[in-house]
Amino acid sequence: MDSIRRHLLHLSKIPADVAEVTSIDREKEAAAEAVGMQPADVEALWDAIVKLYRTGTHPGIAVSIRRRGKLLLSRGIGHARGNGPDDGPHAEKIPMRADTPVCLFSTSKGITALLMHLLAEEGLLNIMDPVAFYAPEFARNGKQNITVHQILAHRGGIPGLPSDTPLETLWDEDKTWDLLCAAEPITTDGSRLAYHAITGGFVLERVVRQVTGDSISAYIDHKIRQPMGMRYFTYGIAPEQLPALASTYATGLRPGPLLRAFLKRALGTGDITTLETLCNDPRFQEAVIPAGNLVASADEVGRFFQMMLDGGKAGRRRICAPVTIARAVQEFGSRRIDRTLLIPMRYSAGLMLGDEPFGVWGSHSKYAYGHLGLINKFAWADPQRELSAAILTTGIPVLSHHVPALVNLMRQISERVPRTREFERFALSIA
Repeated sequence: MDSIRRHLLHLSKIPADVAEVTSIDREKEAAAEAVGMQPADVEALWDAIVKLYRTGTHPGIAVSIRRRGKLLLSRGIGHARGNGPDDGPHAEKIPMRADTPVCLFSTSKGITALLMHLLAEEGLLNIMDPVAFYAPEFARNGKQNITVHQILAHRGGIPGLPSDTPLETLWDEDKTWDLLCAAEPITTDGSRLAYHAITGGFVLERVVRQVTGDSISAYIDHKIRQPMGMRYFTYGIAPEQLPALASTYATGLRPGPLLRAFLKRALGTGDITTLETLCNDPRFQEAVIPAGNLVASADEVGRFFQMMLDGGKAGRRRICAPVTIARAVQEFGSRRIDRTLLIPMRYSAGLMLGDEPFGVWGSHSKYAYGHLGLINKFAWADPQRELSAAILTTGIPVLSHHVPALVNLMRQISERVPRTREFERFALSIA
């Protein structure tokens, strides 16, 4: 009966004892009391993660959660490869760990956004300038006044590529850029909020190239990857590192007509199995897609958001100025219905913001900021809780029975990690 259920719902096989597929870095994890929490709270967080894994919709989950700068959880559960719904019993099973490289998909946007704010800090651009000021060819068809800021805030008027664009176009930067230059915007005044799933990253990449004279890959390597000692943290992954990369699996119920239409609008394809094939194609995995294929481990992503939480410092190294972080997380516009995602959202120039009484980063999370990645990847910082976190999953279920477990996980994190009264008083004093 269980095998029939797994087949119908496209689930991975869960062992009776999940300890067999659990990796815990106990040398790095701090005691709960050292970060102002109770052991029972930490156990509750891990139990919520295990329950999400037991749904079978995520063959592998990597977790890195910090509080007050110390690692609270550094764990992996399941498999990076070899235990997907269609993997045979003899497929090689690669364990999932906190240091396993994973494609971040749209979580890449939050990291790419900080690069743009870094360029502004260096005086190389003003994000309020029109894109066409740096790349004149973008001005075609009335786009001459669309600003870098609008692109970052998903108000640039070019949320998607033409519907007949082959997916293979995504790993041809110049061809994609030509399509965006020729595109007719849905608006140019920034009045419409419509999530730019892929398009914005190519625009920002071109701006980086114009103002630095080098690629966005070289810029992130120089400004973040090398200074922070990251092993991965690159757009795409080097061919020699491909064997370590976690696979992506289309799990859960197959989308109906309405969800397929939503996926088509947001991602360019309504077929979840086609999306799985694309994500596991080495051409996609090795391409440079700034809005959608930065590769990093949960540990690296957690360290990145801890750097933001620390005002631009990573240990003793200064990555950027505190004011650059403040500008990156400052809310732009008010809460609006996103015309692509069709849910109320708050955005900064590049990041998804939390909300009251409940938002994407859990309950009472109005000060939190981060970015989701292809449905179930979460990476964020919450200054009110002195928290930075990365929860990276390998399944891409659109709508399935895992949703209650996922909501419970975010709720447990926001409720079990205490809010800091000093931060609340400070926030009220500057409101």
